[in-house]
Amino acid sequence: MAAKVEIYTWRTCPFCIRAKSLLKHKGVEFTEYSIDGDEAARAKMAQRANGRRSLPQIFINDEHVGGCDDIHDLDDQGKLDQLLAATKSI
Repeated sequence: MAAKVEIYTWRTCPFCIRAKSLLKHKGVEFTEYSIDGDEAARAKMAQRANGRRSLPQIFINDEHVGGCDDIHDLDDQGKLDQLLAATKSI
């Protein structure tokens, strides 16, 4: 079973597009929450993301991994594939 990946985005956000592109390049299926202008959804995202309100915010197996730069850094360090390979503990 693949990792559960969720990403909060705005449709026109270049960082969101870049993060989704990396995930797609890796063949990762993800759930996207497009929260354009929805302050209630953004507040929920911020609560999950330890107060971070910038976009995108990415979660793997319900663990917050950060935004676009963070996911690219994980990939550069060789750690992203490990996170994506891990299945969610029940």
